This record gives sequence, C-alpha cells and structure tokens, in this order.
Amino acid sequence: MTTYGLLVFEEAEELDFVGPWEVFTASAMVRAQGDKAVLVAERTEPVRCNKGMRVVPDHTLDDHPELDVLLVPGGRGARVTQPQNPAVTGWIAKVAEQADWVTSVCTGSILLHAAGPAKGRRVATHWGSEDTLKARGDVTVVRDARYVVDGNLVTSQGVSAGIDMALWLIGRIHGRDHARTVRRYIQYEPAPPYMADEPI
Repeated sequence: MTTYGLLVFEEAEELDFVGPWEVFTASAMVRAQGDKAVLVAERTEPVRCNKGMRVVPDHTLDDHPELDVLLVPGGRGARVTQPQNPAVTGWIAKVAEQADWVTSVCTGSILLHAAGPAKGRRVATHWGSEDTLKARGDVTVVRDARYVVDGNLVTSQGVSAGIDMALWLIGRIHGRDHARTVRRYIQYEPAPPYMADEPI
C-alpha cells in the first residue's frame, strides 16, 4: 500500500497538487490495493489556493498517516510565506526523513530548500524562479528539464510538469506498465502540446 501526502497551504498553485492528485488517485483505483492520497495542511480549515480554489484538508501536520510520498506544491505561498513558517518547514524536514520519496512541483522546490531536503541537491523549478532559487545557494538548479531526480528527491518544473513527474514516480514505484495504464486512463498524451493556433 502506498500513501501519498500532498501538502496544501494558502496560495498554493492549484494544478501543482491537483495534477499529481489525479495521477496518484487514478493509480490507486487501477491497483485496487489500498493506496490512497491525502491532503495535509497546518490547520483543519479550508485552504484558499493561488487562483481562489478552496480545498478542505484531510489531515493536519500533527494528524496524518505515515507517508510514503510527500508532495510540496508551488505558488506564491511556497515562495513568500511558507518558507518563513517554522511549523511547515519543520514538518517537511521531519517527514522527508521518513518518506520513501520527497517531491515538489513548480516553486515547491523553494519551500523544500527552505526546509532542508533540497539543499545540496539537483532540482527543477518554474522557469520564472530558477534564478531566485539559485541565489539561495547550496543548490544546483537544472534548467530545461520537466523533472529532475536526485536520489529520492524528485522535483519538477511549473504547474503541468507535475503530471509528468507523478507519472514517472508511479512508474518507478509500481512499474512502467502500470504508469502507462494510468496515463491512458487519464488520457494524458500531450503530443503536440499546443494546437489552439491551428485551424481544425
């Protein structure tokens, strides 16, 4: 059984966690072996995300199951407020020591750096924050890579790149054939990725 814990906080970027959530929950459905994904927040109240979506966490930082996978999303909260929140950074550091995999999407890597797990590691982040993260020091920012794997740390570029990262991760945990099945189920085949400027 695999338990995925997705951290949510005020001004987290919605697709950063909703995209991987879809992958993880579709994976759980396909496997039918008790896998689950849970939303974890500092408090029990609904969290208002970056674009206004409100989500209700399943657990708090002090009340959640053991996590095999930790996912930290980006957004303004990850860049500005949460790196200064010792309750969240301390929790990330503690959970990262116990989880099999530690992951981030977009500027969640900035929060992972503030908490410690991304220090001294190779990471990806949103293109608009690559220089900001590099300036923090003690980190190697990899540019032009949808996701980067450094040991048990997997970080991805912005927003939609989290789906690619999550599919890679379930493939690593449960096998490539499983990941392909999940990808087909969610119909994620972005080739070509953008056609809105072409006539139908």
